[in-house]
Amino acid sequence: MRKRYFGRTGLFILSAFFAFCFLLPTVLTISNSFMTQSEIDANYGMIFESTRPGVGTYVSDSVTLKFIPDRVSFSQYITVLFRSPEYILKFWNSVILVIPIVVLQVGIASFAAYSFTRYQGRLKNFLFFFYIVLMLMPYQVTIVPNYLVADWLDILGTRWAVIFPGAFAPFSVFLLTKFMRRIPSVLIEAAKLDGANEWQIFTRVCIPQCRSALYSIAILVFIDYWNMVELPIILLDNADMQPLSVFLSTINSGEAGVAFAVAVIYMIPPLLLFLHGEEALVEGITHSGSVKG
Repeated sequence: MRKRYFGRTGLFILSAFFAFCFLLPTVLTISNSFMTQSEIDANYGMIFESTRPGVGTYVSDSVTLKFIPDRVSFSQYITVLFRSPEYILKFWNSVILVIPIVVLQVGIASFAAYSFTRYQGRLKNFLFFFYIVLMLMPYQVTIVPNYLVADWLDILGTRWAVIFPGAFAPFSVFLLTKFMRRIPSVLIEAAKLDGANEWQIFTRVCIPQCRSALYSIAILVFIDYWNMVELPIILLDNADMQPLSVFLSTINSGEAGVAFAVAVIYMIPPLLLFLHGEEALVEGITHSGSVKG
């Protein structure tokens, strides 16, 4: 009994340690967003090596990790929200790019997964295996083909050049197919006996059974494309159309405080989406992974 108690205590301490390490960057980002630029220079001057006019290069002797600002300041948020409209513009660029990708990818994956689940044959097995191969490939490998296809479709430099590759990504098809295969066949057979056609079976039997999977896929896709950088840089030559994730990487060291504030604002949508659908996310991934293909 004592061994079990100490075992649980050690596991709790280890989990708490890893949780602290995982949350440390987020906590520092939030706390530093309320610091003044001068305080950030004093704490992280050795890292940022910020250059201030008339002073020269300022580098502190050591790096200080501070969780509580000396003086709480909202100047960074005022700059982001009111004085520099380019940040809000980039934020809405992210929304305009990501929302269509999520909607289209979930919709296309629903039809494709239903087809892979309902119809049998060698061609179906080959296509599904091909989807798995595409899913295992790093997305950096497909950037050049996406560029060539976008150029051929004459959409290069437009938002559609980013939306189309995201809409047809194979990950959602794979995950949703694995989930649909766990739907009892008796439900489909009962629907057929009641005179339901394929469209009615798809919309009234399969989709309601896959709500948790659809929600989990939407969350994962949103988070993935909310943080995309390489694809917009290559396919969107107009900087005014690029998302905030790209713009964050271009903020110089003298705007470190603004970068912290922008990062906090930028993490709010995926965080709220995750907290709202946490149960559906866990259920969808667990059930999808528990079914053998």
